[in-house]
Amino acid sequence: MSTIEKAVGKLGELGRNGIQQISDVSGATVPERGVADPQPVSGKQSANRVELDLERLERLGFLTPESGRGQLNEEIRHVKRPLLINAFRSGDAYQASNLIMITSARPGEGKTFSSVNLAMSIAKERDKTVLLVDADVARPSVSRTLGLQPKLPGLVDYLLDDSLALSDLLLKTNVPNLRVLPAGRSHIHSTELLSSDAMRQLVSEMSQRYADRIIIFDSPPLLATTEAAVLASLVGQVVMVVESEKTGRQEVNDALALLDQSKMIGLVLNKARPVFTSDYYGYYGGYGSSGD
Repeated sequence: MSTIEKAVGKLGELGRNGIQQISDVSGATVPERGVADPQPVSGKQSANRVELDLERLERLGFLTPESGRGQLNEEIRHVKRPLLINAFRSGDAYQASNLIMITSARPGEGKTFSSVNLAMSIAKERDKTVLLVDADVARPSVSRTLGLQPKLPGLVDYLLDDSLALSDLLLKTNVPNLRVLPAGRSHIHSTELLSSDAMRQLVSEMSQRYADRIIIFDSPPLLATTEAAVLASLVGQVVMVVESEKTGRQEVNDALALLDQSKMIGLVLNKARPVFTSDYYGYYGGYGSSGD
């Protein structure tokens, strides 16, 4: 039985006992911090740089470079560590494993909360850089969360206009080692754009051009759009966020069925009530390809 099947089975077992819980990439759970949909704010922005309002983000419950050793910080560390280990292994099985997609079954389960916090945590690494891509092009949640000005050129613009250089669209931030690629303009053919040769060439360049870079794609929900499944075929690792006491076992199964089971897939529990036991961080044994 695969790790994922065991995790889904455990979800059903705990659900029958009145608790819904599922394994994450390390066994940790990620609590919700009360952030549903932060509104855009004006920030200091130039063509290639944005000053993120870190105090605002911290007030909203997100990690920042100054965050101390709190519960969220520790739990995100447990989530990121196996992702980093997988990202820099060698071998054909780990091609493109520095490309990580964060998704969920349905909207509102905390995927963007997880994407931003994971990016912030990886940016603290001394020898790694991270690019956070707002790939939810129909509803660019990363841009809203970070307070970016609306309609900044980004991913969709690059796929539509072959005269644009990727370097012209990446935003440097006041967080060391963190870059952001906005979603760009909305487009009725977003699914076709994400499955285009231009997108495949882009992710290949992202994966191979910078040996120390992690690329995080904040993706649409798997069961809400078709774009997420297309994007999942291009990355090396997928993290699916599951909302505690809300996401049903069938929804988890339906979402996982849309993914290539040969890829490295992890599940993260969000909005969970802490359960502090002696085996809290290793309860499900965790993370790996579906064949592990």
